[in-house]
Amino acid sequence: MPDIAALRKTLDGLKIEDNPALVKQKSRDFFWYSPVLKRQLDAVTADIVVTPKSEDEVIRILKACYQMDVPLTVRGCGTGNYGQAMPLSGGVILNMAEMNKIIDIRPGRLTCEPGAIIHDIDEAARADSGQEMRMHPSTAKTASIGGFVGGGSGGVGSIRWGGLRDLGNVLSLRVVTMEDNPRVLELNGWDLQKVSHAYGTNGVITQVEIPLTAAYDWVDVIVGFDDFMDAARYGNAIGTHDGLLVKLVSPIAAPVPHDYFLRHRKFIDEGKSVCLVMVAAHAVEPLIAFTERGPGEILFRSDTAGDLKGLPPAFELSWNHTTLRGLRVDETITYLQVLYPFPNQLALVEKVHDYFGDEVIAHLEFVRFDGDVTCFGLPVVRYTTEERLDEIMRVHEEMGCVIFNPHRYTLEEGGMKQTDEVQLAFKREADPKGLLNPGKMIAWEDPGFDYASSKTYLFPGLEQAG
Repeated sequence: MPDIAALRKTLDGLKIEDNPALVKQKSRDFFWYSPVLKRQLDAVTADIVVTPKSEDEVIRILKACYQMDVPLTVRGCGTGNYGQAMPLSGGVILNMAEMNKIIDIRPGRLTCEPGAIIHDIDEAARADSGQEMRMHPSTAKTASIGGFVGGGSGGVGSIRWGGLRDLGNVLSLRVVTMEDNPRVLELNGWDLQKVSHAYGTNGVITQVEIPLTAAYDWVDVIVGFDDFMDAARYGNAIGTHDGLLVKLVSPIAAPVPHDYFLRHRKFIDEGKSVCLVMVAAHAVEPLIAFTERGPGEILFRSDTAGDLKGLPPAFELSWNHTTLRGLRVDETITYLQVLYPFPNQLALVEKVHDYFGDEVIAHLEFVRFDGDVTCFGLPVVRYTTEERLDEIMRVHEEMGCVIFNPHRYTLEEGGMKQTDEVQLAFKREADPKGLLNPGKMIAWEDPGFDYASSKTYLFPGLEQAG
């Protein structure tokens, strides 16, 4: 067992929290979206929380933990869904919340500390030079940029810019290693893939440089449909319509919109499926014209709705917020993460939708993936048993869909990040004792693990990069 009392003495003068209730709170994320992870992780907690205010303090903490063999798990704001920042081996939670300075804003790029809140980054970039981030999660108001890079994959804006896996969507990172004498590494190019979506298993991000794009006044539009597949076809058409500047395209099947979007319920009749769209103000009228030629009807426009008080933005109805709003109404539901591969995405969506019916309620997010517009699925699942959940995922895969399993907490089992020899070599270099977020990288814990699998990973192995 690590000597936490001795560690505290070594770290005297730093901000340390050891109140058990507060430590447990900082040891958790939104793992409870999954009934499987809730059962597995509900008792997980660290021993103490240490909150650095500078890179020098990070180095001091990592050095001390390394020398005293204390596990350390990096935490942003805890908005992840898979137990990414939950300390399976106890020890220290490294809370990066107070390293939140925005360092520099220039045309096309911004540099900041990892604890900066994404909403604050966008506000600063808009005020400085009319710019904004290319993409952000639906938790933008509470999520940090370091947590997004270390545990996210894409989100609002991915219809135009792809995901964090794509070169150019992160420009550079400063990363501190966990060694006897920690080093500060400057990563760019393909090397960024070593740390992106790695859950802090191979270094602590202390600085992030991201690209910016022009900021627009975004208008939320909700388009209603009597048939979900009409909503899906509409979303696909909007996503591939080159002249329409959109940031979000999210078809969602009934009964989710009426039953779960409580603050928007007055706009959405029971039985209606919808497509949520964020569109630049100058493109609203072209979008309306396009919509009028199909079976959809405009249910809501934020630019003409009048009083918006109490109404969340459309992006807080989309991505993982859809599931969150559902869980507030029905705590028995859960969700999946699915890729419908191009070019057969609509046929696959229809096949799955017809097969499962109301047991797996469709929710799509259109994205640009490997240069083509296709869709991810974040369907709402009416959960019964773990065995049935596994069966539902197996059927998806047999139909030709790709599952990124949100009911697993390791990098590899979730299908998000593929470990290979390059990734393992970097882990050995940056964390030789394996003290960073232990238990999250199977290939490190189990030398016999077959990481050469042909399975599809969202973040492919580094041997494939470059």
